[in-house]
Amino acid sequence: MIVDFHSHSHESDGSLAPQALADFMLERGVEAFSITDHDTVSAYDSLTVAPGVRMVRGLEINTTYAGNEVHILGYAMRSSDTALDALLASNRAARDARARKMVERLRAAGYAITYDDVVREGAASKALGRPHVAKALMRSGAIPHVDYAFRHLLSYGKPAFAASEHVTPADAVAAIKAAGGVAVLAHPGRLRDARVIEAAVNWGIDGLEVFYPRHDRSDVARLRASAIRHGLLMTAGADFHDIRYHTAGVGMEVEEADIQPFLERVL
Repeated sequence: MIVDFHSHSHESDGSLAPQALADFMLERGVEAFSITDHDTVSAYDSLTVAPGVRMVRGLEINTTYAGNEVHILGYAMRSSDTALDALLASNRAARDARARKMVERLRAAGYAITYDDVVREGAASKALGRPHVAKALMRSGAIPHVDYAFRHLLSYGKPAFAASEHVTPADAVAAIKAAGGVAVLAHPGRLRDARVIEAAVNWGIDGLEVFYPRHDRSDVARLRASAIRHGLLMTAGADFHDIRYHTAGVGMEVEEADIQPFLERVL
């Protein structure tokens, strides 16, 4: 079965409009999907799909925990929830402040870009992020490609890195569930500290993103075992942003038995 419950439109740091991304999913034979923009659900404001298409309302909340950036995916929340809306607004404000800090540090390092340059790169976005800073640098001619910015300027320990100051994952999980949704720990195989998975169980996490392009076979086996041990749902997502950098496109092929419990919860 081909599914994809992790993707990004230009409402956060992806390149496609929400409708174009949804159409891309269907073109690639994805049978059930979600658009999970960072800290916003605005992708769903004007999105339409044909009757019978299995689409799950979703988002990805960036959080900070014990020196780790932890991403929490939320699915099937109510279309409007005051507490969740406030949490997302707080995160978006933190994103804006972080972008300004990165620009200040880049300028101090001799790169002639401005905050307005970053905003222009994210003109359609409700949530500024490092990709917008990287694209502004590339457009200015200062760097050859976006990956260069992450490798040499914007990552931890690099000259323009600015730490995230997001909400806690426990608060994100609580807000998603209070809004009637299902909370999932995103790409756990990428975490610097594997103990975060055990902590997530205490936060009340509902599932793990077991199937992910950067999870190798040993990661999948370990995460599947962890999901079974803790009674968690399993999900799958390609984390697609832009076909120039995510050339495999959208969709993850998984065993239907692995994903069916999640589908039953959110559809």
